[in-house]
Amino acid sequence: MRKKEGNKEEDILKAAIEVFAQAGFYDAKISKIAENAGVSIGSIYVYYKNKDDILNKIFEKIWGSLFHNLDALVARSDLSMVEKYDAMIDMIFDTFTENSSTAIVIAHEQQRLLLRNRDSFTEYYDKFVGLGEKIVREGIKKKAFNPNIDVNIFRHFLLGAFRDLITSWAVVPDEFPLNLVRRNIKFLSKYGILNHNQE
Repeated sequence: MRKKEGNKEEDILKAAIEVFAQAGFYDAKISKIAENAGVSIGSIYVYYKNKDDILNKIFEKIWGSLFHNLDALVARSDLSMVEKYDAMIDMIFDTFTENSSTAIVIAHEQQRLLLRNRDSFTEYYDKFVGLGEKIVREGIKKKAFNPNIDVNIFRHFLLGAFRDLITSWAVVPDEFPLNLVRRNIKFLSKYGILNHNQE
């Protein structure tokens, strides 16, 4: 493999996200990715074996960054469990909504990859989810969160909500303003739908 130059690899990944979002993974063409990245088709094969390799690298970068940031957050002693939870939600939200193409690729392709071959999916995903569960478990232990929560079910509930809402934002942004989506994810996941102010 030749020495990597400049930001060519990063350009390829960014172009691939756009192409995967527009065409879908199966219909996406390496030639279109190369064209959008401003590189030759041969250059893509310097860095990646095939489309699957590109897609896996996209998720490795996304979840690797999330894991390292959350790991640093969990280690902080100056934040309450609720503050850590809110920061984790912001972290996921900001990453998923970096642009609409990233949101579509995460929503459409991640579940397919996990169902097809979970063992080949980036290890950072499970590591990130494990840290998120740790925040919730510690919150329950410290009586900040409801002790009746099943952490495994809550995890799937929260990640599923993110996938659906972020996809909806990417498709019809006017109906799902990002500030409203973020606020409601936080509110509903922390307080539920019951009106606790009622007597």
